[in-house]
Amino acid sequence: WITLFAKYHFWLVLSKFLYNFSKFKGQNMKKAVCIMSGGMDSTLCAVMAKRAGHDVVALHFDYGQRTMKREKRAFDEICERLGVVKKINLDVSFIAQIGGNSLTDKSLQIRKDGVSKDVPNTYVPFRNGVFISIAAALAEKEGAQAIYIGVVEEDSSGYPDCKESFIKSINEAINLGTSADFSCEIVTPLVNLSKADIVSKSLELNSPIELTWSCYESEDEACGLCDSCRLRLNGFKKANAVDKIPYKK
Repeated sequence: WITLFAKYHFWLVLSKFLYNFSKFKGQNMKKAVCIMSGGMDSTLCAVMAKRAGHDVVALHFDYGQRTMKREKRAFDEICERLGVVKKINLDVSFIAQIGGNSLTDKSLQIRKDGVSKDVPNTYVPFRNGVFISIAAALAEKEGAQAIYIGVVEEDSSGYPDCKESFIKSINEAINLGTSADFSCEIVTPLVNLSKADIVSKSLELNSPIELTWSCYESEDEACGLCDSCRLRLNGFKKANAVDKIPYKK
C-alpha cells in the first residue's frame, strides 16, 4: 500500500507540475500576427518572426486582386512549410468595390514599361492601412505583442503606405485606439533593405522563396514585366541567385 500510495503521489505531483508549466508557457509565449500575401517579402518576415521566438498567427487577405487564387495557394503552401498552426484568410473584397487600381480593375492596364519614381496604378489606395488595422484587431484579440509586415521602402514601386514614417504613425494610432492593457509593435524588418538583400536573407534563413508568388497579372507563369516581377528578378540577379518560379518565355 505504501508503494502504491507513493506512485499515486508521484503522478499527482507530476501532472500538476506539467499543467502549471503548460499554463505558464502559454501565458509567456510571444505571439505575432504576420500579414502574409504569399510573396517573398512577407514570407521572410514570417520566418524572422518564428526565429525571434514568436508563435505566428498568419493573416491573409482576399481583396479581388487578379492573382488572388495563386496568392492564396502560395499562402497555404508557405504556412504548411513553416508549420504555422493558426492561419486566417479574410474576405476584404470591399477593396475591389472601392477600386482605383489596376490590381482589382481589369479595365486598367498594369504597367510593364519598367519601374519609375511615380506611384503606379497598381497602388491600391491605403491597402496597408486597411490590412494593418484589421491585423491590430486580431492582435488585440489574440494577445499578440507584434504585427509583422513586409513593407519595403528602399527598393519598391514607391507606394505611400510602405513608408517607415507611415508605419510609425499608424503604430502609435493603434496603441492609442486599443484597450489600456494591450500594446503591440509593428515590426518591419525589411523596410530599408533592397530586393537583393531580401533574396540573400531569404536564402540565408532558408525561407521557402520558391513557394512565393509576386506577379501582379498572371497565375500560371509570372509575366516577368510588371513592377513586382521586375523588382523580384532584379533582386535575384544582384544576389547572384536563381529564381525557381516559372516565367513566361
